[in-house]
Amino acid sequence: MASSPAGKVNVGIVGAGNISDIYLKNLSAMFDNINVVGIADLVVERAQDRAEKFGVGAFSVDELLAHPDVEIVLNLTIPAVHAEIAGKAIANGKSAYNEKPLATNREDGKALLAEASAQGVLVGSAPDTFLGGGLQSARKYLDDGLIGAPVAVSAQMLGHGMESWHPDPSFFFQPGAGPLFDVGVYYVQALASMIGPVARVASMARASFPERIVGNGPKLGEKIAVNTPTHIMSSLEFENGVIGALGASFDVWETTNSTLVIYGSEGTLRLPDPNTFGGPLQLLKGGETKWTDLPLVYGNTENSRGLGVWDMANAIQTGEAVRASGELGYHVLDIMTAVLDSAEQGRHVEVESTVDRPDLLPLA
Repeated sequence: MASSPAGKVNVGIVGAGNISDIYLKNLSAMFDNINVVGIADLVVERAQDRAEKFGVGAFSVDELLAHPDVEIVLNLTIPAVHAEIAGKAIANGKSAYNEKPLATNREDGKALLAEASAQGVLVGSAPDTFLGGGLQSARKYLDDGLIGAPVAVSAQMLGHGMESWHPDPSFFFQPGAGPLFDVGVYYVQALASMIGPVARVASMARASFPERIVGNGPKLGEKIAVNTPTHIMSSLEFENGVIGALGASFDVWETTNSTLVIYGSEGTLRLPDPNTFGGPLQLLKGGETKWTDLPLVYGNTENSRGLGVWDMANAIQTGEAVRASGELGYHVLDIMTAVLDSAEQGRHVEVESTVDRPDLLPLA
């Protein structure tokens, strides 16, 4: 039986890469229902460095996954092993919260949900940015009917990849990553949380450049073989009839037109970057020509990564549903996989899974 400080849920982290710093910072100081037990990494020195910096324990991966006090394993490993690490955590009777995506294929995603159900534990999945003040405010305005009934959406994540700045960018160009699974996932999860589940997709995709050159760090100048589509355009049909456009690219030089927009019968909402937690949030009323800024009615507008873990801890304590749930993460995985399947097969592809929209956070 796990032992944790009063009112707190014990969390252990696997993966001490770049993203671990903000998780450790926020989980240690921002959320009052979480106690970080420690961190593990295959590179032991990296885990020790993070542990010393944030005053938590350092463990081997196997030690942390079996640690008797850990209740939630926060899985920050590379996408290719998300399912493996989460599966081991679940087998040890622990809830698992994966960085995005939940898994790299449907089979592993389904297995995680089934194993968690059998063990009586929870599964969650990033991105949790839809729980931030910007997108929660947008969801409330949408639900309150500010733009009438949703008609269409446009989600465009356009850029030129990470090889110019990331010290080890190879995995961004492999299956399970690419622009859709690595960054487009923020847009897809935001839309699923606000509009609802997707029914079918039709797509085209290519890898415009067969290799990339590392432009920074110790691997400067090394060539990366590109093994996944890096320019993807898709049409999405939601279960409620909304039709939308989704673009995800690492192949274009673009800095201003990565957008997320919901078009309604009475107006249009221009949403913030779904890879952030704040604003701006803008409204164009039907028949008008000037955009107006909308106030954010929810907090958590700074970098609040870890909200999903906080929400899972709250679910463990209260029995409420997890918002950044494994079911939502699986549906998003199913959508993204269907997008790539459609491009490869040259036809519409049905999205087999469905999911309920997660509840809004309480305004307080």
